[in-house]
Amino acid sequence: MKVSLAGKVALITGTAGGQGAVAARLFAEAGATVVGCDVREAHGTARVDLTDEDAVRAWVEDAVAEHGRVDVLYANAGTTRFNPVEDVTSDEWHFVLRHELDVVFFPVKHAWPHLRAAGGAVVLVGSTAGLTGSVTNARVAHTVTKGGVIALTKQLAAEGAAHGIRVNCVSPGMVDTPATRGDLLAEDHPMRRIAGAIPLGRVGLPEEVVRCALFLSSDAASYVTGANLVVDGGWSAVLPGAPVPQT
Repeated sequence: MKVSLAGKVALITGTAGGQGAVAARLFAEAGATVVGCDVREAHGTARVDLTDEDAVRAWVEDAVAEHGRVDVLYANAGTTRFNPVEDVTSDEWHFVLRHELDVVFFPVKHAWPHLRAAGGAVVLVGSTAGLTGSVTNARVAHTVTKGGVIALTKQLAAEGAAHGIRVNCVSPGMVDTPATRGDLLAEDHPMRRIAGAIPLGRVGLPEEVVRCALFLSSDAASYVTGANLVVDGGWSAVLPGAPVPQT
């Protein structure tokens, strides 16, 4: 099934790299007019600090002024820090809350009236970290924020239904990105061999997550709202065990 976003205007956060850059490309290939933003400089991407509500409001209003509508919001952006509970400082705790919850909530809040007018779709990005704890990755703040994103999805779906707004979430497991290669998949991290515990036998690719978000953003998912689509190769569906045999 070929998914189409022809004629739709899609706001996508975090498009300077990683999954956001892939999303900007695939959404555009599906026919959407993509309006991207990131805290970093990048071609075709507005520079926006998503923790600054006024900056987010201005970004959304500029998009509407230029394109006349908002049909899709893909709140992809996020930055985190990992530490066990006894090592999490107050500054770190609030950094993660700002950079994984505020950066989701502010775009939703300011795009909401325009999504209501269009009967639009929202896709948030959770994580398997919001579903389970981990014995190999100390990530207490990240676990809290991603659990919050999944809960936010359900509340927004409830509030949006009467206005024709669908709200769903994609929750990736381990995905090969520049960010994960620098920490969780680095040679000195205990999770570097995680592929052996994933039923499909490998970590995911950004395109595999984005294609799910693309489906949820489209009319092909017209009867789907409040869902959390886990994209993890079966990782969270099984108990830990011996590495998967490679064939």
